[in-house]
Amino acid sequence: MILQPLTAVDGALPGPVLTEISVLYATNRAFFELSGDFPDPGRITVEQVAAALADELAHDGAEVLLARSAGRLVGLAATLAHHPDPSSGDPDPWIGLLLIDATAHREGYGSAVAGLVEERFRAAGRTGLRLAVLDDNQAGMAFWRAQGYTALRRSRERERGRDCTVMRKDLRT
Repeated sequence: MILQPLTAVDGALPGPVLTEISVLYATNRAFFELSGDFPDPGRITVEQVAAALADELAHDGAEVLLARSAGRLVGLAATLAHHPDPSSGDPDPWIGLLLIDATAHREGYGSAVAGLVEERFRAAGRTGLRLAVLDDNQAGMAFWRAQGYTALRRSRERERGRDCTVMRKDLRT
């Protein structure tokens, strides 16, 4: 499996890649019903995905990494090099979204992508990695615990104020 940074060409995302990502998003209807990120999770459009990706990439230090296995897009990870609020005192990078093709759930892709993201930050000298899991996302909570993340605190998500649990993994071990 490889991770490739998503890059814009002349300020726009390439159409074929955007279409691939839109298909990936569409397979995750159950997650987006839970998150409320799209008005109709059963009909996620290319335009909505383009806007969501633009929002992800608008943050300083943001990166969207495409995960490919045998040439097929199996997932993506949106990361931040640091907390978006500089006054937070938080030294760790963040995973903002890990999305795996729902038709390939439970095949090890999620763990593989999470591991590759961790390794990227470890290689950059980072000592920890954080993320926030919506409290209603029990499957997500179980997944991240299985990856070695521990709960730090309950919080409210920055964008929409949803209840979540902030988790962290020490990258030094």
